[in-house]
This record gives sequence, C-alpha cells and structure tokens, in this order.
Amino acid sequence: MRDPVTLSTGITFDRDNIERWIFSGKHNTCPVTKQTLPELDLTPNHTLRRLIQAWCTANASKGVERFPTPRQPVNKAQISKLLDVIISTQDQLPSLLKLKSIVLESERNKQYVQASGAVDILVSVIKNYIIEEESGSDHNEEESESSSNASDEALCILYSLQLSEQDLVDLISKNGEFVESLTAMLRRSNYQSRAYAALLLRSILAVIPPVRLVALKEELFEEMVKVIKDKISYQALKAGLRTLAWLCPWGRNRIKAVEAGAVNVLIELLLDEPEKMACEMVLLVLDLMCGCAEGRAEMMSHAAGIAVVMRMMLRVSAVATNRSVRILHSLSKFSASPAIIHEMMAVGAVSKLCFVLQVNCGIKTKEKVQEILRLHSMAWKHSPCLSPQFQASYPS
Repeated sequence: MRDPVTLSTGITFDRDNIERWIFSGKHNTCPVTKQTLPELDLTPNHTLRRLIQAWCTANASKGVERFPTPRQPVNKAQISKLLDVIISTQDQLPSLLKLKSIVLESERNKQYVQASGAVDILVSVIKNYIIEEESGSDHNEEESESSSNASDEALCILYSLQLSEQDLVDLISKNGEFVESLTAMLRRSNYQSRAYAALLLRSILAVIPPVRLVALKEELFEEMVKVIKDKISYQALKAGLRTLAWLCPWGRNRIKAVEAGAVNVLIELLLDEPEKMACEMVLLVLDLMCGCAEGRAEMMSHAAGIAVVMRMMLRVSAVATNRSVRILHSLSKFSASPAIIHEMMAVGAVSKLCFVLQVNCGIKTKEKVQEILRLHSMAWKHSPCLSPQFQASYPS
C-alpha cells in the first residue's frame, strides 16, 4: 500500500484500488464485508501509512524505496468553491482549467464534480458564449478570446464527465435548447471543440424523444456533414456517421442530410477506402439516404457513386456486402434509367452481383440480388459484357 484509506466498514485498502472498485467499477459495497456503504468517503489511515514508510526506510539497504507522503485528493468543498468562482467571475478560464485537471485525474473526481452541480454551470458557460457570439456583444479582443477559450474548456470538461443516459436526459430536460448551442460549437475553427461537440451531440440525440428529432434544424445536418468531411478525428468521424444513421429514419431528416451534401461527402469518403467499421457505417448511412428519391438522385449523379459501392461488395465484410446490395437494390428498383442500367453493366456491378449468388452470404442478400437481376434481365442477361460463367448463373 502507498496510500492506505479506511472505509466506514473499518476495512483498510490502498486508495487507488478501492477507488477503482467504487468509482470505476460502480460498486457501493465493501469488497471484504459486502456491506453497503452509506458514505463513499475514504478516511486516510495515517498510522498505517507511517508504519509502511518506516518499514521502507528500515529496508532501504535491500533496495526498498521510501515513497513520499501522498497528496490528499481534492474534496467536495474545494470543488464547490471552484464552481462558485466560475459562476461569480468574468475571467472563468483559470478556474475551468483547474476544474479540468481535477476531472481528468480520476473517476472519483468526475463523480464528485458532477455531484456538485457542475453540469448546469458548464452548460451555462457554453450557452452564454453562444448568446454573446450571436448577438455580437461589444467585447475587446482579449475578452472575446478568453470567453471563447472558456467555452472550449467547459465543453471539454462536460464531455470528460462521461454522463450517463439518465444524466443526459436530465440535462436536456433542463436545457432544451442545448442542442442548438452544441450545433453552434460545431462551427468553431477549433477542431478539438468541434470533436467534443460532435461526440456530445451523438450521446444527447440518442436520448431525445422522436417527436423532437423530427424538428431538428437543417444547420445540425450541415455542420455534422462538415465534421465528417473534415475528418477532424476518427472518434468525431464515427460520431458524425452514427448521428446521421440515428437521425435519418425520422421524418424528413434523410432529406435534410441529403440537402446538406451528405451523399457526395460519403461517396468521397468511400473512395479513400476507410477502415472496416467506418466503411460499414458509411454504407449504412448511404442505404438510409437511398430510401428517398432525393438521396437516390444524388447517388446516381455522382460519377463514382455506383462504382465505389460495387467495389465494397465481397471486399470489406459480409455487413458491407449486404449494405452495398441494398443500395444497388434501391437504385435499380426505384430509380433505374437506361443510363444507370448501362453504367451498372459498364462498371462491373452486374458481374459482381452474379458472383454474390455463388458465395456464402445471407439469404436476404441473395434474394435482393436475384430481384435486381430479374428486374433488368432483358438488358443484362445476354449482354456480351457478361462472361459465360455468369450468364449460366443468371437467375431465371
């Protein structure tokens, strides 16, 4: 032990280990007695610590190092005092930086900070900055920069707290317009803040009722598409893709995403051959967008749209193959034109579809492939571009 502490049950543990059990493991019982802990406060066992240090000193000749007296962790009173300073002062940045260092130090500190009411204060810092920014408040350059940096730090801390689903529900119930504030943060030039805003939005939108999801503004889709396009970080990219995948099924959201330029951005992303998970998510979002006429039109108007989707079949994963087939099925069933039918043959999509029938893939995937081939059998079945091997496997 380096920093022995005693629980209310009378059992002593090393601080790091017991905090990991309580705060990271989310246990409220003593590991030894299994008793419920009414209070999670840990009492330093100074007597045992001094005995351990004395033993280390006595055995120094054997190579045992004496560790220094551990620094006492921050307590709830200190956190509350720091939050009071953030509320009462104009220059919030120094206090927010201290609060961030506290939050990043341990899981225990995160829970103490959250329990002290920090979430509402951090939200207010972000919202106040957005209000000032949009109203064009008359601040000098130094004050504007300080306020901007303060909002960035508040956003970082809010994300670092890793709020639970219920905490996010409570946040939105108190701050209904916070989605708009985070959307405004997506417009920042600071890539890190944009990433945190995208990640927070992904979590918040997952707990918002569908009736509110259908009323989301076009700006949210525009900014989320820009996050994907800019590839500001892999985490932010995944958050952007998952956000679009979550929102598209509701109301006119898929049309809003298409109008924000999502289809072209996603096709360009596939051309860069992203790793497996990102590729599967891109195809999922494209599949959802091809569920509307606007999405299919954008897909067909891109010179590489059909070719890049065809290339993903039987190359990335079974999931990617299934989603690629679904996209081609939507195009060929609902938006087929002579030009599109010819393009699918020219880029090798028809041969690839025939090959899919010969490999071990899902039954539903094969059914969609068969439907695509039957729909356009007059144009494809006897084409000289189709090898005899695939003509023989062409569904009758």
